[in-house]
Amino acid sequence: MTSYSRADIEIIEQKTVFQGYFRIDRYRLRHKLFAGGWSGEVMREIFERGHAAAVLPYDPVRDTVALVEQFRIGALSAGRDPWMIEVVAGIIDAGETPEEVVRREAIEESGVTLTALAPMLTFLASPGGTSETCALYCGRADLSQAGGIHGLPEEHEDIRVLVLPADEALALLAHGKVENATAVIALQWLALNRDRLRLDWR
Repeated sequence: MTSYSRADIEIIEQKTVFQGYFRIDRYRLRHKLFAGGWSGEVMREIFERGHAAAVLPYDPVRDTVALVEQFRIGALSAGRDPWMIEVVAGIIDAGETPEEVVRREAIEESGVTLTALAPMLTFLASPGGTSETCALYCGRADLSQAGGIHGLPEEHEDIRVLVLPADEALALLAHGKVENATAVIALQWLALNRDRLRLDWR
């Protein structure tokens, strides 16, 4: 693996070319090559939308998870089913921690209160085109009363909560019914760590 150093990259220019609800920056740069020497000048645009945090609510007593389903314009544009199965998520605002975000969003998007958090990992959403990272957690919750429709009307959110046995959620993943990358990672992590969580959280 390459050991990263800022000396391996030369930023020639960085300029904001669009500023709306999101921002797009254009970079001109050069970087060192694996074979030695330097690349030619490369120009790339980067989509800047901030950083996110997400959580998979898990009930270790009932062995159930809470997933959410909502409309996504990106999926529609890609020719996929726009009502996507996801995990609870939100953008990290200035001064917030990822933990604060997932606790807030769990209530707003699913009506669920998290009583403990287990960090999964932080990953880059799509590093070829955006700087966005996502801090991902599993959250302990009592899902016995979870369900219904949630979200903030002023943010045009229409979010349906799906409470499923963990085995059923993993079967959806195995059959390609979960296409949101964050949800895929979260469910795969649960599959690897579920037995340990049930011991730790019960």
